[in-house]
Amino acid sequence: MKYFLLFTFLFASCFHLMAQEEESGNYDYDKEVLFGINKNTNGGLIGGISFKIGSRINDNLFQFFNLELANVKNPKEVRYPTALGNTYIFGKSNYLYAIRPQYGREIIAFKKAPHQGVQISFLAAIGPTIGLLAPYYIEYYINRTETVREQYDPEIHQSKFDILGPGRLFEGIGESEIAFGGNAKAAINFEFGFLKSNVTGLELGYQLEGFTKEIPLMPTTENRQIFQSAFVTLYYGFRR
Repeated sequence: MKYFLLFTFLFASCFHLMAQEEESGNYDYDKEVLFGINKNTNGGLIGGISFKIGSRINDNLFQFFNLELANVKNPKEVRYPTALGNTYIFGKSNYLYAIRPQYGREIIAFKKAPHQGVQISFLAAIGPTIGLLAPYYIEYYINRTETVREQYDPEIHQSKFDILGPGRLFEGIGESEIAFGGNAKAAINFEFGFLKSNVTGLELGYQLEGFTKEIPLMPTTENRQIFQSAFVTLYYGFRR
């Protein structure tokens, strides 16, 4: 509900801004290619990356194909420090990497001049999700002198004090399982570029994603089949 209220507020803010601005100049383009970095409420410092290709349908309507790669987390994940100075997530058993091909439409509500102003548009997209469920490895003591690395198991790794830290980067990725699902998003797009051929902007929105089975990210807490998040994407790209 809080994400819905946030999205409603953003829509209202946009219409208020549109009422105060006057359209000036011509900023037409037919195709665009954009690259983005995502921050969302289900991710870390960087929640994911995206690649978008768009093309014009008419004066104010575009269609686009988007590909997102994201790391989805359980909201209850907490990092703990170790004696070695690194950190790990106690209770985490799996990573979830989401691959999201999407098709969407974008409506330009307010056009900008070629070298000034802000362009505002509304967009929605839908598509399948391919989830890679990769084991989360930890390194821990099995005796005073010997350590091993293996996937976290709440039946075995019950003490935080025996854990030295996480496994190696992408360790266990070859043991991933696939989870299928779908996703949909709606967003408001603010474009601030000063050149007609280049574009820089900000996308604010809400995303809903569901899988055909429950995703066991943390066995000791509630796991989900459906995820929702608010997100912001910073993007840069090219138009012609």
